[in-house]
Amino acid sequence: METTKGKSPAQVGEEGVKEMRVMVGIDESDESFHALQWTLDHVCGSITAAANQDGLRLMKLSLVHVHQTFHRLYVPAGPGGTAYYIPASVEESIKKGQEQISKALLSRASNLCKDRTNFEVETLIFEGDPKEKICRATQDTHVDLLVVGNRNLGKIKRAFLGSVSDYCAHHAFCPVLIVKSPKEASK
Repeated sequence: METTKGKSPAQVGEEGVKEMRVMVGIDESDESFHALQWTLDHVCGSITAAANQDGLRLMKLSLVHVHQTFHRLYVPAGPGGTAYYIPASVEESIKKGQEQISKALLSRASNLCKDRTNFEVETLIFEGDPKEKICRATQDTHVDLLVVGNRNLGKIKRAFLGSVSDYCAHHAFCPVLIVKSPKEASK
């Protein structure tokens, strides 16, 4: 029997078989869903084909979505700098809306995975800066591979907004696979 020492970050399951953990970043873009589909077809397909021969589950797929933190805003009202703060009820409504959107996105992503029974799928929702939260999640959950889509923002948008895929490629605690959109890959 194999020893489990030195096998991290991948986990060793029953019978000493290594389980690969793959995380896919999901947002509202078509590129993130393309990255998920690519992962299901190429990464998961290869791993589960080997698992089918032995009847084992060799993979865990984590779908992660991060929504921005809502910051209570104020609106200047009147000449003297009088400020009007957004009421707490509006803030709660916005937070509920963010949670519902996150759940809907991950539900849509989970539906792409539902016909694949040879691996476990989990969904994770975080609040904060997507770049930092995804990188932290790779470390905390001991992910073996992070897959993200590439939205091809362009130089100006990337300078102001920052690229999640670029940040993850440099700061994640595991290998990162950046899947280009079909339009970009055909160029």
